[in-house]
Order: sequence, then structure tokens, then C-alpha cells
Amino acid sequence: MFEILSSLLKYLFVTVIYLFIYGVIRLIYLDIKSASSQKFEIKKNIPYLKLINIREQFDFKIEEIYMLGKDVDIGRSAKNKIIIKDPYMSTNHARFSYKDRTYFVEDLGSTNGTFVNGRQVKNTAMPIKDGDKIRIGQVDFLFVYGG
Repeated sequence: MFEILSSLLKYLFVTVIYLFIYGVIRLIYLDIKSASSQKFEIKKNIPYLKLINIREQFDFKIEEIYMLGKDVDIGRSAKNKIIIKDPYMSTNHARFSYKDRTYFVEDLGSTNGTFVNGRQVKNTAMPIKDGDKIRIGQVDFLFVYGG
């Protein structure tokens, strides 16, 4: 009886070890897969928004990086170039624009506001520079100019 129980525990222990190793390998695979599934490649001279938050804390889809062009709107509406289904983000929340070799962020009358380095963007567009922290809804971005 003891020998049967001992053999059963050995097989159970080996199975648990294999399941643990499988779980670790699966996590590594998923991490590599998500890192390589970027829709675009970061180019040196193109400004972008880099997500600061941990993606897993949100229950909506969000990318790690959003490339910016001359005029880019962000919000929940499908009419925006950057669409994020954050419930704290307005339909048309903010606009990023480029003028005279400077990027600006403008709040489009959102409910919860747009913030640059903790300061709320009010009536006019606010200039932003490399390294500025931008909060839109409950999402924090780092502005990377690269130019």
C-alpha cells in the first residue's frame, strides 16, 4: 500500500513540475509574440506616444506605441486616428498638431481633461517637448520627439 502511494506521489510531483515548466515557457512565448506583433517599426525621426501604464491593468485594448503625424486626434470615436476605448476618454478627446517644428496638444472639450506634466491643458494648444508626460483619460503616455 505504501509503495503504491509513494509511486503515485512521485508521478504527481513530476506532473506538477512539467506543468510549471510549461507555464513558464508559455509566458515567455506570449511575451515575445506581443513584442514582435507591433504594427509598425519605430523610426528615429518620427515622434510617438509611448504607453507608461502597464497594459494588463486595463480592460480595453491599447497599444504600447502610437505614431504621431501632423494632425492626430485621439479619443473613443472611430473617426479619430488613435482610437482608445477608455471609458474616461471622451469621444473626441485631444488633438496633437505640428507647427513651426513644435508639437502641440489641444484638449477638444473633453469631460476629464488632458494633462501635460500634471498641468491641465486649457483653452489653447499647449506645446510639448521630448519626455513630457501626457495624461488622457486614465492613460499616461510619454511623448518621444526623436527629431
